[in-house]
Amino acid sequence: MAGASAGAAGSGTSGAAGAPAGWTLAWSDEFEGASGQSPDASKWAFDVGGDGWGNSELEYYTDRPENSATDGQGHLVITLKSETYMNRSYTSARLKTQGKFTQAYGRFEARIKAPTGQGVWPAFWMLGEDITTNAWPNCGEIDIMEIAGKAPTVNHGSLHGPGYSGGSPLTGTYTLTGGGTLPDDFHVYRVEWEANTVRFYVDETNYETRKNTDVPNGAEWVYDHPFFMILNIAMGGSFGGAPDSTTMLPQTMVVDYVRVYSK
Repeated sequence: MAGASAGAAGSGTSGAAGAPAGWTLAWSDEFEGASGQSPDASKWAFDVGGDGWGNSELEYYTDRPENSATDGQGHLVITLKSETYMNRSYTSARLKTQGKFTQAYGRFEARIKAPTGQGVWPAFWMLGEDITTNAWPNCGEIDIMEIAGKAPTVNHGSLHGPGYSGGSPLTGTYTLTGGGTLPDDFHVYRVEWEANTVRFYVDETNYETRKNTDVPNGAEWVYDHPFFMILNIAMGGSFGGAPDSTTMLPQTMVVDYVRVYSK
């Protein structure tokens, strides 16, 4: 399902905000730490390593503040760098709430200024908390913000599950029109998830709605249990494509806030 719509830059700034009508704030991070401080360890864990992550990615994910830290101005900054580290040519960070916070259903959103460039692959997404006992894609995956830096006007919203994963998810796109790209400014990326339905938004535009009836014949809708959230920038891989001479590094993903609401 494709949707093309102009969207104003996401409203709201860092700092606790009143909950939207009908919702109750369940969890948030406003990233109010000092400059150079690692993310709040009570809220975030790290994936560390450089094995390609099932997508032929080129980076090594670290837990160093050089790759993810607060900026002292109410933001988390994830930095993708060109450097030789652990036999890889790039470093980045992949933060997750696994083991810290999970929730089934609700409104999950982040206000993000995305990076750009050929091969650069930022994402805000979720995985089923049962992934350690119920391997991907059976655990389920919800991609809220996924941008290929080579196509910086387009956000992809996708569901991956058994029988519809990898290159064949349930997916839709939001295209920013009117000039400019998504990385030019902050935008709010969110899903509203309830039993049998997931709605995808950029700013206030609902560009895609997926229901349990959308899964292929014989496939299973697996969005009925708690999920955890992930923020990362990958380099290369099956979605980002290989970097080239036009790729300018470092690139940063600046996150103003992450908020989760329940009904």
